Amino acid sequence: MNQQQQKWLYLILLSLVWGSSFILMKKALIGLTPIQVGALRMIVTAVFLLSVAFPSLKKIQKKHYKHIVYTALAGTFIPGFLFAFAITHIDSSIVSILNSLTPFYTLILGALIFGFAFKKTQLYGILIGLVGTLILILNGAALNPNQNYWFAFLIIIGSIGYALNANMIKKYLSDVSALAIVTGNFLVLLVPAIIVLSFTDFFTTFDVKDDVLMRSLVYLVILSIVGTGIAKTIYNKLVHISDPIFSSSVAYLIPLVAIFWGFLDGEKLSYVQIVSGVIILFGVYMVNKKK
Repeated sequence: MNQQQQKWLYLILLSLVWGSSFILMKKALIGLTPIQVGALRMIVTAVFLLSVAFPSLKKIQKKHYKHIVYTALAGTFIPGFLFAFAITHIDSSIVSILNSLTPFYTLILGALIFGFAFKKTQLYGILIGLVGTLILILNGAALNPNQNYWFAFLIIIGSIGYALNANMIKKYLSDVSALAIVTGNFLVLLVPAIIVLSFTDFFTTFDVKDDVLMRSLVYLVILSIVGTGIAKTIYNKLVHISDPIFSSSVAYLIPLVAIFWGFLDGEKLSYVQIVSGVIILFGVYMVNKKK
């Protein structure tokens, strides 16, 4: 398989996994608070990665750890809590749509802060994707007038964190393996996540006989291992073999999967959202167009 085929394979896999993450987060929030979901997700992922990929940490040099910390905060810690809070007030499918702003932030920050160049077709593709996203947001607000869309700002902040993360990995950690980066990230986050969790009532109210809680924990474990640990490793690899703009364009595909799961879970879906999805797909194609 050549590099071009690998890029698209990783992009499709990530869209399927991360597109399913929003409904998993929604289900986990039935028996857990947003802070508990954010903290437990990091703890479970850290335990999983350190148990299977601890030797990869040897590939991280001392000079890299500063940016390992930065990417851990920007790409995982801060967005992890912000998204959990947002999903308690906005449908999971709409949250995933708002996250589609990530490629736009990636391009802007990459050009202004990190000195990355971009092609005109990538800019056109991102603008087309933004048009599709805007239609989805407006249509989602019309279908769900009782939801508090002020929480959309949390998603915007989280998306900026994802954009910073992608650019930092490409510029400062391109010589570190994808697995080492994600394992290093969660090594850094393990203790802070435990401290945050200790300030909730999780340890005092935990009860294995609580069916709702245990079911939520099952969803959270799946979300942590597959949707965070494995998916972030694939994403870091994608950033290495492509560029931050193409890698972040996965955010345009995620809503298509998330809306499907949301529809199965009783969230409203319209034909306008389907048409918007087609526009988004065309935007992704433009982002990766060679000429």
